[in-house]
Amino acid sequence: MNKQLLFLKLGGSLLTDKTKPQTAHRELLAQLGQEILAALKEDPSIQLILGHGSGSFGHIPAKKYGTHKGVSSSEDWLGFWEVWKAAQTLDQIVLDEFQKVGLRVMSFPPSAMVVTLDHKIIHWDTRPIQTAFENGIIPLIYGDVVFDPALGGTILSTEELFSHLASEFKPSRIILVGRETGIYKDFPRTEKLIPMINHENVLEVESSVHGAATVDVTGGMLSKMKLMWTLCENDPDLTIDFCSADQNSPLHEVILGLQTGTRMQY
Repeated sequence: MNKQLLFLKLGGSLLTDKTKPQTAHRELLAQLGQEILAALKEDPSIQLILGHGSGSFGHIPAKKYGTHKGVSSSEDWLGFWEVWKAAQTLDQIVLDEFQKVGLRVMSFPPSAMVVTLDHKIIHWDTRPIQTAFENGIIPLIYGDVVFDPALGGTILSTEELFSHLASEFKPSRIILVGRETGIYKDFPRTEKLIPMINHENVLEVESSVHGAATVDVTGGMLSKMKLMWTLCENDPDLTIDFCSADQNSPLHEVILGLQTGTRMQY
């Protein structure tokens, strides 16, 4: 059987209540876990690396202390630890809910594995992750603090982590699941969905979604889109889907490729 490796990220805005600090949607997590399990049973050729955002957990202390910009003072290091604690707390909730439904998920915290220099990854031994997914264990990563000799410490988003892993593992698809159906020309009105992004329209799309860049707490849709587009340029066979997981677009159908929102391919 030919295996196909997929990266699947569940956005923090989907998994948490952004209006209530450290509030996870546990019932939704359980439902998403069941749908992931259903997709894997329907298509046993799929291998997964899972990721999730931080939502109302890590982003609140991260914004308070400006951890992404670097860490030097004792107050900065307190903030670094608080971001780590919040991100780890949500990750444990995700693990608990997914394991309850029968998913064999194992967490690989970036803070314990990744070192950056000026926010660029310089060390990450990914062999444990590879061994896990090759043997039926689903690796789970998430946006997290990391140590950085130049900055003291910083934060890496799930998309940045996926970007590094993609260069090593060459997934066939990356699926970014959030609250919105895809990428819109008119965000936040969300009336003009962009169904496809390719080399013919990517510059036009970048200009049209620029206004949404400050809305997303993880850096904005524009920054996510640019990062993912770089992956498509480096690997023309890669497909990236920006989509939601709701009644109109169930997650198991998204994983199986039966539903898409905005598709990106070179």
